[in-house]
Amino acid sequence: MAPRGSQGLVLQRDGHRGKAVLTLDQVSYLRSAAGQDALREVAGLALTEATKVTDIAGVRARFGDRTPALVETTLLRRRAAAKLPDTGDWLFTDEALQQASAAAVAVHRAARLAGRVVHDVTCSIGTELAALRGAATGLIGSDIDPIRLAMAQHNLPGVPLLRADALAPVTRDTVVLADPARRSGGRRRFDPADYQPALDRLLDTYAGRDLVVKAAPGIDFDKIALLGFTGEIEVTSWRSSVREACLWSPGLSEAGVRRRAVMLDRGEQITDAEPDDIDARPAGRWLVDPDGAVVRAGLVRQYGARHRLWQLDPDIAYLSGDELPDGVRGFEVLESLPYSEKRLRQALAALDCGSLEVLVRGVREVQADPDALRRRLRLRGRVALSVVITRIGAGAAAKAIAFVCHPSR
Repeated sequence: MAPRGSQGLVLQRDGHRGKAVLTLDQVSYLRSAAGQDALREVAGLALTEATKVTDIAGVRARFGDRTPALVETTLLRRRAAAKLPDTGDWLFTDEALQQASAAAVAVHRAARLAGRVVHDVTCSIGTELAALRGAATGLIGSDIDPIRLAMAQHNLPGVPLLRADALAPVTRDTVVLADPARRSGGRRRFDPADYQPALDRLLDTYAGRDLVVKAAPGIDFDKIALLGFTGEIEVTSWRSSVREACLWSPGLSEAGVRRRAVMLDRGEQITDAEPDDIDARPAGRWLVDPDGAVVRAGLVRQYGARHRLWQLDPDIAYLSGDELPDGVRGFEVLESLPYSEKRLRQALAALDCGSLEVLVRGVREVQADPDALRRRLRLRGRVALSVVITRIGAGAAAKAIAFVCHPSR
């Protein structure tokens, strides 16, 4: 297996993203008392677009060839603040920060592993281990990349860490946590066979053991099934955005559950073990666009049944109801019409619409670029509205419908 972060063995500029890449010597310097003092000094600089040239020139005059490492670390720490609170003195690489789960997502996963001994076999800079410290009864981390491992040693003093290949097990009787690299040179890897290490090899290596694998939210569920995975696929959203999928081996899964959607904003979870007996019928008073985790996990029907909603069409994810579930954003239907730009423009003008939110599913010509539709409508009114454009029916009977709505918030 190629080491994660293997491009980080020399100090250079990454051609894809223009980021400083560190050597072990640079990391050792940043961990030292002198490096920590230097980082505190650089942290006091603005480093904005307006001041960056002058600021960096001053750092270079003071710290010479240590400048790229100092400036890059300072900027990464600022980027990390919103995603990973309480990591103000951490060391990062750009790709490790991009791939790290948001703290809320990692804490949720850690709660599912409470009371277990966990070995993070791709520990990188240590973000998962940090979330696990308050939940797991024992921790060990390993990574094949010496740069990230040195950073993790700085970030997590006292946690046992060692250099090891994720595909060469070094522990027994632990829950194995893996976060295979899904980026290279700033580019995402979508095929699980291209992960580092590849997903099929991870599943084979730890067959029969309790295993948790982080994956991209867009991973193909069918491909996972073809690999022989029979556990649970969990899709998690936070701050109204789908953040990741996570694979839980059968020993860590709830009986009868194969898919789960977790909506951290609402503190709500739903699984495929719940009832899904809803029908499809015309829109009621409200339309609901389910959370992206629900849609991605294929649990729209279960979500609808829980909240007493129905579908507009069996193959479309929009739901409808006469009452809006508590705490859920919805769209109160003011008017529905066969979709055309001309008809929609006339309806919006009659309602004095000046700004418009466009939601669309199943209508390709609009789905490709809803912003372009908004510009073409040339709205001039004062009222903020939403339009939900979707397809109803299949084949020759399919028709595009526009629902002009007032959003609940």
